[in-house]
Amino acid sequence: MAKRSKAPAKAPAKRTPAPKPPRVGPGELHTLVDFLRYAVSRFNAAKLAFAHGTTDPVAEAAFLICETLHLHPDQFETFAGARITVAEGKQILDLIERRIATRKPAAYLVNKVYMRGLPFYVDERTIVPRSFIGELLDSHFGGDEDGTSLIGDPAEVERVLDLCTGSGCLAILASRTFPNATVDAVDISKGALEVAARNVADHGLEARVTLHHGDLFKPIGKNRYDVIITNPPYVDAEGMAGLPRECRTEPAIAFDGGTDGLDIVRRILDQAKQHLTPEGTLLCEIGRGRDNLEAAYPNLPLLWLDTEESEGEVFWIAASDL
Repeated sequence: MAKRSKAPAKAPAKRTPAPKPPRVGPGELHTLVDFLRYAVSRFNAAKLAFAHGTTDPVAEAAFLICETLHLHPDQFETFAGARITVAEGKQILDLIERRIATRKPAAYLVNKVYMRGLPFYVDERTIVPRSFIGELLDSHFGGDEDGTSLIGDPAEVERVLDLCTGSGCLAILASRTFPNATVDAVDISKGALEVAARNVADHGLEARVTLHHGDLFKPIGKNRYDVIITNPPYVDAEGMAGLPRECRTEPAIAFDGGTDGLDIVRRILDQAKQHLTPEGTLLCEIGRGRDNLEAAYPNLPLLWLDTEESEGEVFWIAASDL
């Protein structure tokens, strides 16, 4: 038998923490790119999480800088070399430090998020929208150059239902994809619906988008729809326990999908057919729950749709297959 060494285990070498970028004052930085570089350095040193409309520190810094300067994010490159006034610089630096100190999503700090290039109001009453469904509405339902889509002519869609609408972004995007449709949008949170009402009004869609308070299908009675879209709570228990600080500032009810993440998804699948027309379809986002869902419904012919930044996180199914 090999003898165990009696020598004490060697203590791990102490790691010297990486130096933090020195803070600067107004006037030390000059152009948009200067502020961008400084913000990225500060965000990296603070180890922030990015999952709320931007996916990396560069995009987040550009978003905050543009919002301060009343520019659309797409305009950053146009003005990248432009000089910033001292007053503007102070506002940007204050915003950078608030992002680090509070760990709130950038969208909450400026009360705005962009989806498919459109601006939407958000605050702590609703989750910060970052659904892949917006992209899929354009790529798979709006019709390509040949006029084809998963559902045929989008102009023939008459009724759309958006479950768990939150801030109403997907309902509003759906109204653009299906130009002749009326849209019902449902959420269990009164606060979220207040935010959604503001967005519906901002986009001038009060005549086409109707908001309903309640639990999933209950508020819409026996109504049937050509298309149902939903980005429901789908984070499982393990994921809830590991949410970054930024996500913990958002309403937990918008994340929590139960032990396996499928509590709400199961209810939607079990009831959707009763609210779809014979030719209707369901589009549902479930994050990383594909394995759990396929295990729970092994015979369900789900079509998984990919986006530029996701694979197998959104499924589509026809009413006839439910």
